[in-house]
Amino acid sequence: MSARRQAGGMTSRIPPKLRALIIDFPDDARRGAVQQFCSLHGVSVASFYRIKAMAAEQGPEAAAAPLSTAPKHRPARTEKQVEDEALAIRADLDAAGWSSGPLSVAAVMRRQGQAPPSRATLARIFYRRGVVEPEPSKKPRAAYQRFRYPQPNSCWQMDGMYYKLDNGQTWCILHVLDDHASAAMASLICKHETSNSAIEVTSIGFRRHGIPQRMLTDNALAFNQSRRGAESEFEKFLKRHGVTPITGRPGKPTTQGKVERLHRTVQKYLDAHRPIYTVERLRELVDQFDDYYNNHRPHQALDTSIDQTPAQAYQATPMAQPPSTPITRSPVHQWATPKPIERHKLTNAEPVPGSPGVFHATRIVGTNSEIAICAIYIRVNNTLIGQTLDVLIDDTTITVIGPGGEILGDVPRPAPDLPGNPRYTLTHRGVGRPRKPRNPPKPEFTHELPNET
Repeated sequence: MSARRQAGGMTSRIPPKLRALIIDFPDDARRGAVQQFCSLHGVSVASFYRIKAMAAEQGPEAAAAPLSTAPKHRPARTEKQVEDEALAIRADLDAAGWSSGPLSVAAVMRRQGQAPPSRATLARIFYRRGVVEPEPSKKPRAAYQRFRYPQPNSCWQMDGMYYKLDNGQTWCILHVLDDHASAAMASLICKHETSNSAIEVTSIGFRRHGIPQRMLTDNALAFNQSRRGAESEFEKFLKRHGVTPITGRPGKPTTQGKVERLHRTVQKYLDAHRPIYTVERLRELVDQFDDYYNNHRPHQALDTSIDQTPAQAYQATPMAQPPSTPITRSPVHQWATPKPIERHKLTNAEPVPGSPGVFHATRIVGTNSEIAICAIYIRVNNTLIGQTLDVLIDDTTITVIGPGGEILGDVPRPAPDLPGNPRYTLTHRGVGRPRKPRNPPKPEFTHELPNET
């Protein structure tokens, strides 16, 4: 065993500066000088002589560098040949426009008859080889709570994405996805996202896979107008077939997250096969994508232990029963139709003694600088947030009184049948220092000419 291997243990922890002092220590020092030196610098006598021996055997440069404590042989480390094969598969997936993460690479290796390393090991290999950049701020997979319907055809999702060709034209790609299996039910290339194109692509899905119970879309006018109190042609089409149209909340695309994520995969696949000059070529690529996505590519949101594809997941569970009767009435969203408000009633208000027909109430100013009374909203100065205001109500007027007894202003009391919830603003009559005029008047100066004599 070499002197460098013998100098393990505590010797590897000695810093370079102390090593240099040990190397330069004179060999003919007086008796006891080595012991005194080691006690002064906190190093063992054995480590001292190991470094001296290494400097004499291998040279001062070799002894001055800290020693590595890593073993020469690591039985559990992945062989270089396996690492090279994983990197080659990852490069092929990237070139084809498919996902090239650890789970995707492991699935390809299993299909080729190889025993792939674990997902974490592949991730470390990719990082060590420099093909990925670490993202410590990225939310871990365990932080997501995934939901899917229990049966195929319980719910479909649909959305469109616009894709620009190399000739400058832009086309819309509509996809219909099964929520349970994440399988692509149908796709369509169209010029714009309209109700007619949505009906066409949904009809293709009906002919291929049957009729689902629900159809989830976003709040685009072409898909669903129930929040606006109207009904699109696409909604009418769905209801004639008994399908319940539902939407996600506005500004929350994660409700339709499966089809939104599909668009990212489609775009990566199409970008890998550029240039694309014609819509026929675009249609060909989208058809190729749908076939490979459904039948050959294991989906990471499904059972990864058996590399399950969306088509396998779609066939593995009994189908949901299709709707039997058309929908004759529109489902009412709890936020679409407001509850009826009896405006002639006063909540938490008491009659004022000696003033018939006049009522008194108190309201706390909310964080939005508003108070609510008689089914209307009154905005006051934001300096009053959290304070209690007095309100006097008669048959025609609502008067707001500040915490110091000053009258902030009055607004008309709405009639019982007034539609909507009116809003009034009393900010300009709020308490506090009066605002300075934006353009104060300039003082007038007079200039008298001297008398000429």
